[in-house]
Amino acid sequence: MAGLAVTAVFLALGTWQVERRTWKLDLIDRVEARIHAEPAPAPGPEAWAGLTAASAEYRRVRLTGRFAYDRAALVQAVTERGAGFWVLVPLVTDRGFTVLVNRGFVPTESRAPAARAAGEPDGAVTVTGLLRLTEPGGGFLRHNDPAADRWFSRDVAAIAAARGIGRVPTEVAPYFVDADATPNPGGLPVGGLTVVAFHNNHLVYALTWYALAAMTAGALIYALKGIRRGS
Repeated sequence: MAGLAVTAVFLALGTWQVERRTWKLDLIDRVEARIHAEPAPAPGPEAWAGLTAASAEYRRVRLTGRFAYDRAALVQAVTERGAGFWVLVPLVTDRGFTVLVNRGFVPTESRAPAARAAGEPDGAVTVTGLLRLTEPGGGFLRHNDPAADRWFSRDVAAIAAARGIGRVPTEVAPYFVDADATPNPGGLPVGGLTVVAFHNNHLVYALTWYALAAMTAGALIYALKGIRRGS
């Protein structure tokens, strides 16, 4: 009976991985469609409560407003260009709410505001990019430290609170926007570095569980034959 139970568990786990694979492939298709779609207006306060990763992550959006450069936050980053920082700047939109915009990457040696001043145009700007949900807490084994102004993740609420932006969370969107690759004056920050990748090893996992089920079933059959021969 124990062998049958173990076999059933392995079969169930294999089937679960097949279902997960179907879900993952559907997710990849949806995200691919989003990142290549025409940009839509960034969601306003009336839509914030319903935003989820499944419904909104990587949606291509556009927003217009004015940047508050003096309230920028630098978030540690490792990219294809090396180590450095994401430059997150609040954009006060023409619709009356604020969105943190990840304007892009700067290398460590360019972290000083003066190094990217040329890329900070005055007046109203229009930004196109990918909607990303907030990343609360920090990075892997590294917690955000607002008091020391050390950021390892793009935690919208914490950054907004530390910078005194709006009345969190009613006026600050619960998401940020990764700006696209449109060049900034002076070359910094560098946008368009969002990595859109999903691990999809579910087929390997499914085959592993099914193989274990087959091995367990085979061992059970062999044992039962041995018992019959001995009786």
